[in-house]
Amino acid sequence: MAKSAARSTLKARRWPWVLLLLVTVLAVAAWAYRAPITGYAGAGTAYSARVACSCRFVAGRSLEDCKKDKLPGMELVTLSEDEEAKSVTARFPLISADTATYRKGYGCVMETWED
Repeated sequence: MAKSAARSTLKARRWPWVLLLLVTVLAVAAWAYRAPITGYAGAGTAYSARVACSCRFVAGRSLEDCKKDKLPGMELVTLSEDEEAKSVTARFPLISADTATYRKGYGCVMETWED
């Protein structure tokens, strides 16, 4: 019985360290791949905003219907519309957001990017 209790206590003390190690490895990986992650997120939000804006304000479909057109792998990109401004904003959590606005005669145009 004493060995079982000692083993259980030892395992209980290991979990915080294992969790800390896992979080550290994930943080280092995110830091190492930050440029590709932000690049893909920026491209994904720009693409989604432009396509959803065209779908919504050129084709006249609802935004909910336009969300069906997102490509596989873009599940984290969220879309929102501003009916008054005739624009659609696409967001990738904590990393990127882009807006496309409908302009008569030009279609949907991306708003200016700022680095």
